[in-house]
Amino acid sequence: MKKLIFICITLFISISSFSQDTTVMFESNQYRLPEVVVRNNFDYKALLKQIKEDTSFYKAFRNLRVLNFSSYNDIKMYDRKEGIKASLFSKTQQHRADGCRTMDVLEETITGDFYDDEHNYNYKTAELYAGLFFTKDKVCGETNIVKGFNITASNKEGMDKHKEQLKMLFFNPGKKIPGIPFIGDKLDLYDEHARKIYDYRLDIQEYHGEMCYVFSILPKEGNEKKSGVVVDAMITWFNLKTLEVLARNYSLSYKAGVYDFDVSMEVEMQKFGDLTVPRVLRYKGNWDIILKKRERAMFTATLFDFKKEGL
Repeated sequence: MKKLIFICITLFISISSFSQDTTVMFESNQYRLPEVVVRNNFDYKALLKQIKEDTSFYKAFRNLRVLNFSSYNDIKMYDRKEGIKASLFSKTQQHRADGCRTMDVLEETITGDFYDDEHNYNYKTAELYAGLFFTKDKVCGETNIVKGFNITASNKEGMDKHKEQLKMLFFNPGKKIPGIPFIGDKLDLYDEHARKIYDYRLDIQEYHGEMCYVFSILPKEGNEKKSGVVVDAMITWFNLKTLEVLARNYSLSYKAGVYDFDVSMEVEMQKFGDLTVPRVLRYKGNWDIILKKRERAMFTATLFDFKKEGL
């Protein structure tokens, strides 16, 4: 640990003196690292392996299933002229008791046709948001355990299948997602095809006052507009000591004839006791699926006032 701290301090003080990167090989991929990290004989291979296999991002969202918390929910649907045609702003509060969770809507303001006459969502974006952050009725028997728990869409159909695919894309970015026509294989950021079109870089930077690892995957220069590129950028900040995700930004776009999308997301985490939980999530998206209406949306989820069950 002392050696790691020494490396970080050295890097922080000397960052302006080391403008060159060093390229290293790991699992057949080329990674660019700051020269100072390599020069100090740091075990970057173990670090890269742990980053690649990270579950802390998913774990942070699983932690929401076992806590009390409040949330501000701001969802806006736009027309083609960027005018707001429907919106929801609400404050919700989740309660966890006796192994079950429920949710109260404390405030809600809606505009336009956000809901239909039966109070169902008129927009798939809103429905998918609700699947991530809203609780309907009472849900019991959940845990925040991620080891051995895999998200899969193989036994789902229709909207349920789309929700699971969204979770796979959201919680495991960079992994192959089966069942999405023309694109599933292109989401794998570590296969042989991806190595030809993406650059991988590990760095150490300051984030909100603390030093952290920054791992970025970006299209190689000149490859930004090629057909194989789906992930336009994925940047993740990791805690220097625990390697838990502190924040992640990513943007994706693709045109496949029968559908197209251009979406970006930003997620920031915070600590609650010994748990890491999402603090804010921002989304901006424009997507269209054949036989469905195009949806242009922005939403922000702001989570706060966390408490453990029984408090």
